[in-house]
Amino acid sequence: MFQSIGLNRSQPDPVLQVEDLSIRFQTGRGTVQAVSGVSLAIAPGETLGLVGESGCGKSTLGRAIVRLIEPAGGRIHLAGQDITHVPRHRLRTARRKVQMVFQDPFASLDPRWTVGELIAEPLHIHAVGTREERRARVRELLHKVGLPQDAAERTPHQFSGGQRQRIGIARALALDPEVVVLDEPVSALDLSVQAQILNLLSDLQQALGVAFLFISHDLSVVEYVSDRVAVMYLGRIVELADRETLFRAPAHPYTRALLDAVPRTDGGPHRAAPLAGDLPSPYAPPPGCAFHTRCPMAVAACRTDRPQLRAVGPGHSAACHLAME
Repeated sequence: MFQSIGLNRSQPDPVLQVEDLSIRFQTGRGTVQAVSGVSLAIAPGETLGLVGESGCGKSTLGRAIVRLIEPAGGRIHLAGQDITHVPRHRLRTARRKVQMVFQDPFASLDPRWTVGELIAEPLHIHAVGTREERRARVRELLHKVGLPQDAAERTPHQFSGGQRQRIGIARALALDPEVVVLDEPVSALDLSVQAQILNLLSDLQQALGVAFLFISHDLSVVEYVSDRVAVMYLGRIVELADRETLFRAPAHPYTRALLDAVPRTDGGPHRAAPLAGDLPSPYAPPPGCAFHTRCPMAVAACRTDRPQLRAVGPGHSAACHLAME
């Protein structure tokens, strides 16, 4: 039976549940295990931040949750429905409940269509409302994301990067989804624009009660937006905790290394030496704990026995042999 990994008992039933999810790709070099045995849950109106280095599998996991990538194993439950193996021609109902905002807003928007057509397309696909009702919905969504009404008649190239991301957010919200997967939604934007988009997402979440899976490599952004944080390394979740606990008392050496690498604003030195080396090859992951090749605290067991994600405190889990000590 699925357990709501990391959720406190006081929280409502999760709207998204992922259990033991695995994703594999066949390439000319062999098999890549991109995601291995990931379990997580998100409550309604909650933001779960997913953080890790580039290549760790964050975006792959996000795309699998919206079924843009087929999982090799495990289960995905969305609003109580198992969508793991629903055939693509029957995914339409599920797609109303989960949407995605992509990293590059320009690449995800058809440059030939007007903004009004782009935002209305999900409504048209799902046969929601009359033509006039769809136009009214487009106007409503433009207002929600802070764009003028005449934006509906223009095309994406006429907007800035931040404005295009607002268009992408409006499109994702058109069907009133219960979950939105945000894949590095501000990484391509200037810092001032990042803050505007993050504040917009916060306001929309409070107003609509939608749950967010917020994928990012930027710890400062994750700290700002998240209620809980999952840390991913080479396809696995290695730590999961509420935001305050994870940033104040991380239990996994990899999490501590990521936090130590964040630039300080007070002019002082880093708390520790930068993390050495790169992610191991996903074609040949190391035995035991995958992080042991870079971990300054590794012991003999780390090289042979892979640690399981286990509770190290209330609502706090870590996959580390030393986390209990």
